[in-house]
Amino acid sequence: MAQPDQQQIPIPGGEFLMGSDCHYPEERPARMVLVDPFRIDARPVTNRIFMEFVADTGYVTFAERPPDPAHYPGARPQDLVPGSLVFGMTDGPVDLQDFRNWWAWTPGADWRRPLGPGSSLDGLEDHPVVHVAYPDAVAFARWAGMRLPSEAEWEHAARGGLEGAEFAWGDQDVQETAPLANTWQGRFPYENTELDGWTRTSPVGSYAPNGYGLHDMIGNVWEWTSTRYREAPPTAGSRCCGPPRSEHLAPIREPGPFPARTIKGGSHLCTIQYCFRYRPAARQPQTIDTSASHLGFRCASRA
Repeated sequence: MAQPDQQQIPIPGGEFLMGSDCHYPEERPARMVLVDPFRIDARPVTNRIFMEFVADTGYVTFAERPPDPAHYPGARPQDLVPGSLVFGMTDGPVDLQDFRNWWAWTPGADWRRPLGPGSSLDGLEDHPVVHVAYPDAVAFARWAGMRLPSEAEWEHAARGGLEGAEFAWGDQDVQETAPLANTWQGRFPYENTELDGWTRTSPVGSYAPNGYGLHDMIGNVWEWTSTRYREAPPTAGSRCCGPPRSEHLAPIREPGPFPARTIKGGSHLCTIQYCFRYRPAARQPQTIDTSASHLGFRCASRA
């Protein structure tokens, strides 16, 4: 068991109001939920810390392994190579109902090469690690002697003690005027004004912490939780978390062999124009085999 240099913050247990009745249907209903005391990372896991894990264990992430043809029937042989989903800005307005306009299955993209071949982690050591599938996050957590937070734990921590507030900082949406998190400003997906200072990920801790002392619970990268996503997923037009890997390798009508887990927090791609999910109540499904350039995680443990 290893203990990376990652500060954890104690979170008090108790009841809190989880979910929202005001926005996307998958957040409903708002209800009281009880959680036990726990601890959670003050920041998302960074490239620097993930590098320690890989150096210590020799672990190979999903994005670095060739997909199993048995799991992706109908996939072209040339597509069954290591890779991941990478966001790319478009040249102008596009149909927001089709996320393939800005998401691309990119052979050779992985946590070491976040934009694909030719890219690197130079200057990104303190940015959140991305291109991490659910089993990769679980493997890291076990190595660290921790676990992934449940959806309820994650949302309770993200609220920072602000019961029922819309955002982690209160009820006012300031992301288009004085950003308090790394999200998208401008016209999605072809113009980013970088009002918050970033087009893609930002170093963890670049913004003020919430009421519990936690950084980047909102924006920057979506974060895996241990909770299975059981409700019907939202329509394709409202999904900004990146389509399942199977929809790029071999589009199929029936669900593939990989169940979905709930991801939370939104990312640097979230915007009120398209993906108004930079809120604690927001949630999305993601199949456990899928990795993307805006998807990371943090760990939790017992109090």
